[in-house]
Amino acid sequence: MTTDFLVIGAGIAGLSFAIKAARHGSVTVITKNQALNSNTAWAQGGISAVLPEGLRAAEDSVEKHVADTLDAGAGLCHEDAVRTIIAEGAATIEELVEWGVAFDRDDASYQLGKEGGHSERRVLHAKDTTGREIATSLLETARNTPNLTLLEGHFAIDLITTAKLGAATEDRILGAYVLEESTGDVQVMRSDRIVLATGGCGKTYLYTTNPDSATGDGVAMAWRAGASIANMEFVQFHPTCFYNPGASGPEARSFLVSEAVRGEGALLLNAAGEEFTKNYDPRGSLAPRDIVARAIDTELKKTGAPCVFLDATRKPKGFMKERFPFIYETLLNFGHDAEEAPIPVVPAAHYQCGGVVTDLEGKTTIRGLFAIGEVACTGLHGANRLASNSLLEGNVMARRALAEILRLYPPGKQSPGAPGIPPWEHGDTAPPDELVNIYHNWDEIRRTMWDYVSIVRTDKRLQRAAFRLRNLRMEVREFYWGYRVNADILELRNLVAVAALIIDCAVRRKESRGIHFTLDYPEPLEEYRNDTVVRRF
Repeated sequence: MTTDFLVIGAGIAGLSFAIKAARHGSVTVITKNQALNSNTAWAQGGISAVLPEGLRAAEDSVEKHVADTLDAGAGLCHEDAVRTIIAEGAATIEELVEWGVAFDRDDASYQLGKEGGHSERRVLHAKDTTGREIATSLLETARNTPNLTLLEGHFAIDLITTAKLGAATEDRILGAYVLEESTGDVQVMRSDRIVLATGGCGKTYLYTTNPDSATGDGVAMAWRAGASIANMEFVQFHPTCFYNPGASGPEARSFLVSEAVRGEGALLLNAAGEEFTKNYDPRGSLAPRDIVARAIDTELKKTGAPCVFLDATRKPKGFMKERFPFIYETLLNFGHDAEEAPIPVVPAAHYQCGGVVTDLEGKTTIRGLFAIGEVACTGLHGANRLASNSLLEGNVMARRALAEILRLYPPGKQSPGAPGIPPWEHGDTAPPDELVNIYHNWDEIRRTMWDYVSIVRTDKRLQRAAFRLRNLRMEVREFYWGYRVNADILELRNLVAVAALIIDCAVRRKESRGIHFTLDYPEPLEEYRNDTVVRRF
């Protein structure tokens, strides 16, 4: 199968790109799950943007948004990336509205929320299911766009490059091997323009706010293809995941309580009812996420309590049900009334601030391969993401990547001299007893990362994690090469690769900065004020 543009991933970044690219050539979007099972669809809070005068908060400005982002990023943001992406906020909102996204409004004005780290109200939302509203609208637009094919249940296994085929001195992208999950067949998808938009890697950790699909596939594929990866040590932990120890289902164990709840006045309290976050930062419950997550972690270790509490009971009766209906109703289904009692919460893995290294047009270090959205490291987030900047980045970078592809690689014909791509070779079908080992290894990876590479780290913990990962990687390699591939084996393979990258980057950073905090080096150091860049070869 040949296509002008191959897009891997169907969140805000992938679909924004695909809808616009279809005007210029054939577009194929592949996603391993249903298209609505993405990090975008799970996003609750909103999308940050400085709107034109008259629609924004009177005191807000692009400069203020830039300053808030730089502050949250703890000295590691690329200021050119911050300024470029934030300056396109108004254009992003205009484009999303054109595609049918219905943000909450008061007559002619948008309702604007405030979240941790933001100095002004600038977060547009659709109640507390903003991501689902965006994902649904983009998906409907994509399905009605000529020249665009969406293939669900198609899992990208590996990228195909000239270097991997030993056919050229200059490495460039040729296509990808793709598993059709319903049949088990692996096909070659040929394209000179591939866009990775695969989202994050939250499932690397035992507790996460991410869907099960967030296994770091794009980072792992890019790494194996030889692209540069950066800053994977910076995994953001969301401070407020619903604590429900008796839960039986995955949603109940990883249900996110949006930062927007704190933005509307809810406070974090310890078991004694004290607003403990004020002891760690004068902004208290509205400090940036790295500070709040560490404050909760410290408080739990200090007191021995299993959780802290997010108290929204001080708000008027009916407020939670009206402003956050999804959160309120979901908690109610779990037996908790957020208007009657504070919500028990703990931190959970949420967002990767690093990823595949790109420039401000989405270009990676492999010709023809682009990366946009959470899978990419543009420099916007630095050492800690400012809340609600991620959806903005996905849309802005989709526009910029398309413009660059059209400039460098206009569609119409494939690059000359492309070598023949060999068909996929299948291994044997794994017997049932081997499948048990796959699930055990999945659990072991996630538990190892949670115990040794989470909110607070030490050299000894990282060394232990690295030792365990070395053994697991060998076992996973045997599964991959010895048996016929399926989604479980592929996700396990990607998961162990990304876990190893997180550990490798964390070991190299001998300081504490943003969401990377180590007891052995508790202060930031000027000599480490740069990206942690790694390459496979």
